[in-house]
Formats: sequence, C-alpha cells, structure tokens
Amino acid sequence: MSNDILQRLAETLDARKQAAPESSYVAKLFSKGDDAILKKVIEEAGEVLLAAKDGDRQHLVYEVADLWFHCMVLLAHKGLSAADVLEELARREGVSGVVEKANRK
Repeated sequence: MSNDILQRLAETLDARKQAAPESSYVAKLFSKGDDAILKKVIEEAGEVLLAAKDGDRQHLVYEVADLWFHCMVLLAHKGLSAADVLEELARREGVSGVVEKANRK
C-alpha cells in the first residue's frame, strides 16, 4: 500500500480550509476552530480504546481510521500534514525509544 491516500486526503483537507462551513463536515470543523477539532480527536481516541477492548478487529480498524482522519484535520488546521509526521517517524527509525525519549527537549 502506498502513501497516496494520505497525500490525497491532505490535499482534500487543504481545499476544505477555503470552503464554506455549510459545504462539508471538515469545512465546518475548520470554521469552529481548535476546540471543536480537539474535541473530535479526544472523542475518537476514546472510541479507539473502547473498540480495542471489545475484541472486534474490524471495529478497531474503523475507529483508528476515524482517529487518524481527525488527527489529520488537526494537523491541517495547524498548517501541518501527515508528511510532517512521517518525517518525524523516519527520524526516529532505528533509535531506541529510551534514547529518543531521553533526547527530547
């Protein structure tokens, strides 16, 4: 699987920044600002936890997709993208978690 879906989603989210709030769910979230977007991220994170506990693997995938989506909305709102997160993950690759955490400022 490629990262094309992340790029297409980032482009769609970027386009929604300029859209009228009544034209799409994402445009409405952007118009409401940080608190509304952060509330959705928290809500989706909770749903991931519940799905993980219920043992239904497909339900977990569905809820993680919702969480990733809303995290991407948050990133776009802050002028960032999945590419920024992927770069950070690449930077950490091969670095011990203990070492990486110790090196944080």
